Amino acid sequence: MADSEFDYEGTLEACARGDKGAFQRLYQREAGQLLGLAITLLGRRDQAEDCLHDALVKVWHNADRFDRSLGQGRAWIYSILRYRALNQLRSRGRLVDTDDGFIEQMADDSAQAEDIASDQSEGRELRRCLRQLERPRRHPILLAFYRGLTHEQIASRLTTPLGTIKGRIRAGLRALQECLQA
Repeated sequence: MADSEFDYEGTLEACARGDKGAFQRLYQREAGQLLGLAITLLGRRDQAEDCLHDALVKVWHNADRFDRSLGQGRAWIYSILRYRALNQLRSRGRLVDTDDGFIEQMADDSAQAEDIASDQSEGRELRRCLRQLERPRRHPILLAFYRGLTHEQIASRLTTPLGTIKGRIRAGLRALQECLQA
């Protein structure tokens, strides 16, 4: 089933009504890719599995809070997982890791990136647009997303003035938006 054929919004609304079958379909559709993202963010499968479990429980219990007028259902699900993973990293004091090699690989079609967004046209399109960004704009965006770093932490880490980092992120996000809309 192509991504455009799966009704994430309707499935979340069904979950909000207590439809366990809808939740099972959602789980079967996304669990593997969510786990891949959690492993990427946390670096350990056991922690990623715990994070995935917590995120899916939160999706089930909070499906009634999803509002399709505010965004796409799939993005809502992934944001829950991402916030859970970042909170886990923060609680362990692991947020500022020194190895950012995987971050650049995420934009450069690494095997892990393929696993996360396999056969998902949106994922391929985003990676294509990320590759088009020059590294000084791409890297801070990826640090913010995958490491959960603040602008100040990114500036410190990259030994670049805070205003420059904010400008690069703003310009990079604008370029990504334009690329994705083209």
